[in-house]
Amino acid sequence: MTRIAFCDDDAALLHQMQDFLEQYRTLRGVQLELAPYTKPVELLADIEAGVRFDVLFLDVLMPGINGINAAREIRRYDTAVQIIFVTSSSEFAVQSYVVGAYYYQLKPIWKDSFFRLTDAVLAECRKRTQHSLILRCKSGVTRITLDSLEYCEVQGRTLVFHLLDGTVIESSGSMDELARQLADYPGFLRPHRSYLVNMEYIHNITAKSITMESLAEVPLPHGRFTAVRDQYLEYAFAGKKVVL
Repeated sequence: MTRIAFCDDDAALLHQMQDFLEQYRTLRGVQLELAPYTKPVELLADIEAGVRFDVLFLDVLMPGINGINAAREIRRYDTAVQIIFVTSSSEFAVQSYVVGAYYYQLKPIWKDSFFRLTDAVLAECRKRTQHSLILRCKSGVTRITLDSLEYCEVQGRTLVFHLLDGTVIESSGSMDELARQLADYPGFLRPHRSYLVNMEYIHNITAKSITMESLAEVPLPHGRFTAVRDQYLEYAFAGKKVVL
């Protein structure tokens, strides 16, 4: 089941989008759960309470809070939802991609192009669902994609996830369990009992530490350098990275 929300203060457009999505659901034979919103504050309240969507069609120009600011708030709770901005102006196009928008759709919306866009975004959702983590946090439930995770560390009984955009998310759990969940993903390396790193974002490896792209330092226990280096080089060669 794919969950799609759409938020617009224009009742006519909201009705049009719901009609298009219902036609799409019938034509493609897919399971969609639709959630229309007329006010961004109501959408934000549900997301803060733990409601999660796979796709969000969001108007940019709405009273109270515009779509860009609403998206920034949404990204605090969900880094994986595919956000598609729908607007009559291209004014905020650049800002939309700062908050990780999937697409910026200008009005009016035509059914054929809308169906093609929905085909593309649902294909991306299927791919991302296979590569994401669902975390229980103090603020509720948060979903992150694996390619947004730079590294994770454990502090006591808390897992601290460091994302590429600087976001830090805390979740209860054990590093052993996390490592088991990610065992099928060769891009992750556990150089230390308290750390798990995404090798895609390793900047440097020395005998004492790993430096990540954010310049965070992950300590290496004595005697682990050769094994860690070799595992990283194997990953780099498999990914056809240039190694000199």
